[in-house]
Amino acid sequence: MGSVIGVIGGGQLARMMIAPAVELGIELRVLTEGPESSAALAATAVGDYRDADAVRAFADEVDVITFDHEHVPQAVLARLVADGIPVRPGPAALAVAQDKIVMRERLTALGVPVPSWAVVRDATELGTFLAAHGGVAIVKTPRGGYDGKGVRVVRAAGEADDWLSEGPLLAEELVDFRRELAQLLARRPSGQTAPWVLVETVQRDGVCAEVVAPAPGADRFVAEARAIATTIADELDVTGVLAVELFETTDGRLLVNELAMRPHNTGHWSIDGAVTSQFEQHLRAVLDLPLGDPSPMAAWSVMVNVLGGPEGASLPDRYPAAFAAQPAVKFHSYGKGSRPGRKVGHVTATGSDLEDVLARARAAAAFFAS
Repeated sequence: MGSVIGVIGGGQLARMMIAPAVELGIELRVLTEGPESSAALAATAVGDYRDADAVRAFADEVDVITFDHEHVPQAVLARLVADGIPVRPGPAALAVAQDKIVMRERLTALGVPVPSWAVVRDATELGTFLAAHGGVAIVKTPRGGYDGKGVRVVRAAGEADDWLSEGPLLAEELVDFRRELAQLLARRPSGQTAPWVLVETVQRDGVCAEVVAPAPGADRFVAEARAIATTIADELDVTGVLAVELFETTDGRLLVNELAMRPHNTGHWSIDGAVTSQFEQHLRAVLDLPLGDPSPMAAWSVMVNVLGGPEGASLPDRYPAAFAAQPAVKFHSYGKGSRPGRKVGHVTATGSDLEDVLARARAAAAFFAS
């Protein structure tokens, strides 16, 4: 086939594309921000993804461009497209993932269920929104927020003045939800889609801590979640993996919280738990190859993120104890140094009994995070 895929961004998502690329015989090249990135094994260029010349030079060496993150400026993407370089997902789709206000506008126009929202430009507009929503709201910066950053609960109009001084904010109702779910699917340019099972996610301090696949007791939401994700993927012309983060409300509805147009933390379980992982599927999709089977290989898969550990601690030093205690659990390192709260890897356990799988995954993660 001889295809060369270029990945902009050298984080753990690019790192986890390396193994399936090798298995498929696809050459993977990575434009990384620094020589010690997670994806250094495949890094062929070091440069700033905001630098149009650096990105353009990198693109000359590959057949198609894809991403480890959604932060590449639209002007840089437009230059690539103007020069005839395939960019997947394309700039129009990425624009929706890059800006939360644009995301809410587009999803609302598509009739996709979302929390009640408004754009607020000053304290007066925020006060009006608060008054209409029980005196409490979630405010979000339109760009740059992730893992709980750029999100704040406010109960008074002046509590977001520091952010409002930088520009408009997205205000949303504080959703009364039972739990958080995620629906991932892959889509290729020719339109074929392949959804994974609906999963339950557990967030702690704004960071994904655990994922259970499939989501327990969620059968009645499966068709709706897939329809929502398929509508978004088709209408926005997404190529690659799309992650749709959802609230299951206490009154039994699904609301879309966030989108990501790349492999996503809530799909990491698929490396060890699905016939085709999200990383292999993403590579297939951006090359417009037939998609693989996304079916789960076990009744249950549980992914637990490994967060932190002591500053400067060595993960390999913990391998003997962790592997001896949990030989049936898979560990994936992100090639990062330890520090408290940092995502340094994840573990996945699979099996037929959910309580057993949960216990094994949590116990294995504890060896690495202690």
